[in-house]
Amino acid sequence: MMKTNLQLGQKIAALRRARGWNQEEMAFRASLNRNYLSDLENGRRNPSLKVLEKIAFAFEINLETLFRGITSFPYV
Repeated sequence: MMKTNLQLGQKIAALRRARGWNQEEMAFRASLNRNYLSDLENGRRNPSLKVLEKIAFAFEINLETLFRGITSFPYV
């Protein structure tokens, strides 16, 4: 099973591409650094709730929609 942060990153990247935005555009819309966004999309960051809210706002969706389809698993 894929790690949750990687699933979230892939979801963010897919939503971004579906809107035709490059990382620079998405970073601008979410008031984030482009390098940070890249790290998020590649599962290398664990975003804060504030960052997740910025991302959802940029996509004009709620947090529930942002997390839809992402599954977590217990750490062993």
